[in-house]
Amino acid sequence: MTTDPLSLSARSLANHVTRGTLSPVAVTRATLDRVAALNPQINAIVQDCGEQAMEAAGALEKRIRAGGRAGKLAGVPVTIKVIADQAGFATTNGTRLAADLVAEEDSPFVARMRDEDAVIVGRTNTPAFSYRWFTSNAQHGTTLNPRNPDLTPGGSSGGAGAATAAGLGHIAHGTDIAGSIRYPAYACGVQGLRPTVGRVPSYNLTGGARLIGPQLMAVSGPLALRVDDLRLALEVMSGEDPRDPLCSPVPLTGPDLPRRAALIRRPDGMAVDPRILDDLDRAAAMLRAAGWEVEEPASVPPLTEAKELQIDLWLMDGFADKAATAEAEGDAGAQALIARFAPRAAEFRPGQLGAALQRRLALMREWRMFLADYPVVLMPVSGELPFRRDEDLTGAAALDRIWEAQLSQIALPLLDLPGLSVASGIVDGVPSGVQIVSPPWREDIALMAGEILEQGFGMPQAWGG
Repeated sequence: MTTDPLSLSARSLANHVTRGTLSPVAVTRATLDRVAALNPQINAIVQDCGEQAMEAAGALEKRIRAGGRAGKLAGVPVTIKVIADQAGFATTNGTRLAADLVAEEDSPFVARMRDEDAVIVGRTNTPAFSYRWFTSNAQHGTTLNPRNPDLTPGGSSGGAGAATAAGLGHIAHGTDIAGSIRYPAYACGVQGLRPTVGRVPSYNLTGGARLIGPQLMAVSGPLALRVDDLRLALEVMSGEDPRDPLCSPVPLTGPDLPRRAALIRRPDGMAVDPRILDDLDRAAAMLRAAGWEVEEPASVPPLTEAKELQIDLWLMDGFADKAATAEAEGDAGAQALIARFAPRAAEFRPGQLGAALQRRLALMREWRMFLADYPVVLMPVSGELPFRRDEDLTGAAALDRIWEAQLSQIALPLLDLPGLSVASGIVDGVPSGVQIVSPPWREDIALMAGEILEQGFGMPQAWGG
């Protein structure tokens, strides 16, 4: 069988490879050729895995020909963000400080993807320390948005978003503590899923002990052109691992829930671009046409307070170390972020952490009760269309405006809610999308609704240069 691998879903590609109707070596070679042709224009992949990819594909092909097992991701090209341990590669997290921090073993989900015969074709860029919604750093350079180089590709998984939009792999790994999967998906016009914390095991031998904020709110998840590819990736990445005591073996599907959705066009009255509002209205109409009941509730639990608590939990633990490493790295974006929050961090006093955690629990309860009535919530990914590239470096006023626009991204991790960013299309070179929120552990509901929207908006197409 001769076909463009990108014309197939990850699931279909793996089935062809398993049956022997597609060669994993040919698929990998085609993907690496695409990387060689397109990546120099966007700098999404910053660590080359080509040699290892061809070796893995060759071993898989030999095993299949001998009648051996093929995994769920047999021959599927994937990328891994440089924040995650991958044996033999530096876990730089976008910094010069960690340029020589070479991992001795894979993070659990990386190992699982390999075990299911995914082929890792490269490692993707992130801003220094994964702090920004823009992706540039002194170690790896600037990643451009394939849809429009004047716009940010998002961050911190901007390399993952750009690689996905350019078709440099079917599935990209990203991380999210404040929108770092959902925003790059939005900015690059692809699909991205932030799972529930504890769904995907988190462990980096190179990273040491996790601080409180990442323990409570950070998670790994996938980006892809197709919603079903997100589902398949989540299935492979998920599950218990003894190295992450916070990970739980919760089933990927649950009982049927009412097909009822809440439309929240302006969370907490935030300013929202008219095009985004139109996208949300179109998404609501698509769900209604599919038999869902969609309402605009008169009362919605707060998000702004959740956003502020999210920031507090990030600031309270290890802020002095964050400031010192940002200074040592000399990264302008990281330093601007530290400078913005330094006065607030200086005001924290003993006892505030406990109070913040108590209030977090109350807000989580409010939102879970709301989601019991509305198992799907439609809301913006951002209040603005994708920002200009490095707009956060243009001054304090711009940085303040950016943080205000990202309310619905920052708040969800504090509430431990999964979120799915669904692309709505590209108009005049500017991508957009909407966000689907579901109850904890019910990513299946978000993905089901996401496929309805994907059918209505149209599946994103890969940029070709």
